[in-house]
Amino acid sequence: MTKEKYTAEVLQYIPVFYIIWSDDLLSASEINVVENVISEDTSLTKSDKKKLLSWLDVKNPPKNELFKFWKQLILNSGVKLVEQETHPLTVFSQKVASYYHNNVTFNDQIKEIEINLGIQPNHYNHLFEVHIDVDNNSVQYSGKLIDEILKGKQAKVVDRFRNVLKDPIFSWEIYRDKEKFRNHVLEQVSFLAKKGYGAMAYSKAYGGTDDMEGYAAIFENLMYVDGSLAIKFGVQFGLFGGSIQKLGTKKHHDKYLTDAGTAELLGCFAMTETGHGSNVRGIKTTATYNHNTGTLVIDTPGDNDNKEYIGNALHSTIASVFAQLIVNGKNEGVHAILVPLRNENHELLSGIKVEDNGYKLGLNGVDNGKIWFKQVTVPKENLLNKYGTILANGDYYSEIKNPNKRFFTMLGTLVGGRICVARAGLGGAKFALTIAIKHALKRRQFNDSVKIQEDLLMDYPLHQLRLTPLLASAYVYHITLDKMMRLYCDETQPDKRQIETQVAGLKSIITWYANDTIQECREACGGKGYLLENRIADLKGDVDIFTTFEGDNNVLLQLAAKGVLSDFKAEFNSAGFSSVLKLLSTQLSDKLSTINPLYSNKTDKAHLYNQKFHVHAFEHRTRRLTYTIAMRIRGYIKKGIPSYQAFLKVQTHLMTLGKAYSTELAYKSFIEHNNTIGDPQHKALFEKLGTLYALHEIRKDASWYLEQGYIGSTKSKAIRQRVERLCTELRPHLASLVDGFGIPDYLLSAPIAN
Repeated sequence: MTKEKYTAEVLQYIPVFYIIWSDDLLSASEINVVENVISEDTSLTKSDKKKLLSWLDVKNPPKNELFKFWKQLILNSGVKLVEQETHPLTVFSQKVASYYHNNVTFNDQIKEIEINLGIQPNHYNHLFEVHIDVDNNSVQYSGKLIDEILKGKQAKVVDRFRNVLKDPIFSWEIYRDKEKFRNHVLEQVSFLAKKGYGAMAYSKAYGGTDDMEGYAAIFENLMYVDGSLAIKFGVQFGLFGGSIQKLGTKKHHDKYLTDAGTAELLGCFAMTETGHGSNVRGIKTTATYNHNTGTLVIDTPGDNDNKEYIGNALHSTIASVFAQLIVNGKNEGVHAILVPLRNENHELLSGIKVEDNGYKLGLNGVDNGKIWFKQVTVPKENLLNKYGTILANGDYYSEIKNPNKRFFTMLGTLVGGRICVARAGLGGAKFALTIAIKHALKRRQFNDSVKIQEDLLMDYPLHQLRLTPLLASAYVYHITLDKMMRLYCDETQPDKRQIETQVAGLKSIITWYANDTIQECREACGGKGYLLENRIADLKGDVDIFTTFEGDNNVLLQLAAKGVLSDFKAEFNSAGFSSVLKLLSTQLSDKLSTINPLYSNKTDKAHLYNQKFHVHAFEHRTRRLTYTIAMRIRGYIKKGIPSYQAFLKVQTHLMTLGKAYSTELAYKSFIEHNNTIGDPQHKALFEKLGTLYALHEIRKDASWYLEQGYIGSTKSKAIRQRVERLCTELRPHLASLVDGFGIPDYLLSAPIAN
């Protein structure tokens, strides 16, 4: 054959035609795709188009002789197939044509065929008797730049912290003796405290930098070392130290906060009780004030009223104990009191009983325990009295007169802990995704011949569909939690009620997502994912508790839903159930317009990928659920059903509303952030991740949307197809996207990821 056999423009189509006829990929709709591309390709002459279109006749396919000629044409070029190219087939075609012609340019029209037909390297790498060249330099997106986008203004803090984690003390080991494990984690916590990271969120006067946002940013990175480290670190500096910082006054800060931040004073956060779980307002431990002695008497009235699952219980010398404060015979509600547990020899003080919770499903490097108090006396100065105090005359005083509102104000100051728990869960999911995706980009398995190289796991559409939407969700939730912490730290917004409610919902959906993701990653790695050395097994156990830690997800979602019902009015939880209806008036009048049938069946790509469609779909679901739940509550109460019982009857409805609102909030936060990305190429990548997240979430709730007539069956099918197509389009960028999480190689200790 001669170089003049085909024009350069036609030559670029030869590998495409060779592949689609070899693998019998052509259906009528796919032929239409190729025909449209050829007709719109301005680089082709009329003669070129006629020749190419003649090869698309299914009744008269290319003859075997022509087919063999195409194959020889390709083989003679000696071009290598580069799997890591953004559009490997289009680049391959360009290089083949360049062998026979000079200065052949990249053809965007062929790229459209590659994308729209979803042609993956596993479709054709066995057709070419050439070596597969994995060239990481050909990757379109920079993992380092993506990491910079995610770190945002915390980049310097996170980079410095990751550098600290290079120390050998953070090398991952398998511990199956909880005592050794706990002591090692304590050493790690003390090491970080000496580096100044324990006090980060405290003011400079107490050794910190007043950087709660930075604290949250490094918290996720602790999960890459070990889940137990993240939680013990959070208990010591976030919960114990945070309770002193947020609920105490200057005298408490001066006396305790510096030592808490350096881990010289080890403490615990004693809120949850065995018999009362998530019902903090109903805890039974009491703190009774004795004016004659100026002391508070801490007492556990019953065997099941003990503090339960208290992290740091075995190592601590002091506890922030939450108890019902009794002053002059009146219960003033739940308050926090600092109660010493042990002396300088680490012996339990009189009246204190502590039991080890023992081995758990995960987090066995954290010393969880049960604590009982029997008539334990502490000075009244130990009351953390920012929101309520005992006066010199023995009377109780608070500027917040309503006890319920006072209670929620106290808890609202600690909402940062829930953000950090969600960040820790997200860190676990990112770690598992990195391991699973890096494994799938190397591991080969199956094809239709024993004579050729097996296909990469990541080239299977099913594998892409399993992991890629989860990866997109990780990006959405990262940006969302960053925003929530920023709002929480904004001192110009003193009322944290709305943020507390929003975080309650986000903590729920993100920690559930984290557990689901880790399980999917474990399965995606097969038996290798089951080995302890590959880290996913421990991630499963460690992250599991996050769904009930810092508030049971089912309870928190109902809290989020009630916030939506009341438009986040601060008085919602202060009011009785009968008063709540007054707050629902706007929801009851918010009737929804009928969806146009043309809209419910609109399936074109421009519409399905449009952010306005996604936002409208999420808003419609939230508004519809809000309106119908308000109508149901009103209907029950009109029938004479007590308001409390009315809410119980709509409990599952509340859960659905909480999830819907939280998903809407996450997506809106993500697209808002995307508008701040300066680099257009990476902005487009983030927008594609957002589109996948939105369509995947709509797809998961397709039954509801179908029931409501918001989407028709044709649109539902189109959404499913678009989710699969987006996974295919993102396939070339998966390595960059997991590198974008910024997990250092020295922490990525799983053998299958390296």
